[in-house]
Amino acid sequence: MSDGTALAGPDGALRCPWALSTPDYVTYHDEEWGRPVHGDDALYERLTLEAFQSGLSWITILRRREGFRAAFADFEIAKVAAFTDTDRGRLLADPGIIRNRAKIDATLANARVLAEWAPGELDELIWSHAPDPTTRPVPKTPADVPAVTPESTALSKALKNRGLRFVGPTTAYALMQACGLVDDHLEVCFARSAP
Repeated sequence: MSDGTALAGPDGALRCPWALSTPDYVTYHDEEWGRPVHGDDALYERLTLEAFQSGLSWITILRRREGFRAAFADFEIAKVAAFTDTDRGRLLADPGIIRNRAKIDATLANARVLAEWAPGELDELIWSHAPDPTTRPVPKTPADVPAVTPESTALSKALKNRGLRFVGPTTAYALMQACGLVDDHLEVCFARSAP
């Protein structure tokens, strides 16, 4: 049963249509996407994964997430910032991640930049770009969900101005969706505004 915008999942609950293409997506949609994420290391992970997703499907990244965590020291900024050329070579040969030289180099460079920031500074910067939820229209259909917003463009610019790479406006908006800065679950989706 569907209302024409959301689809019923295996349990009968209405979900955003993209969530039902694989069991991995159901779990990600139900338990993670759109839930608030805080903490510099956690946000660095999400920022990195969104950058790696650029040009690929999210399921490709999601299914390699544990490989990414193992390869990048659980995304602990201080540890990744200390990676050497030997580590870079290891990453370029690691089949458990996406072996894109530019994205790997950006991930390492971003960790070195972030290691110089005060604790909580990345969290504060990202969350300072969260739009007022009372002024955002609630999406009724997938067509109502934007790929870029003025806030994601501003966040992208702020991150780039601080020296971060692979953080364009579309990547910044995907980060905002994934980390709960915006709630883009469809209006009738059971996960909308879930705690």
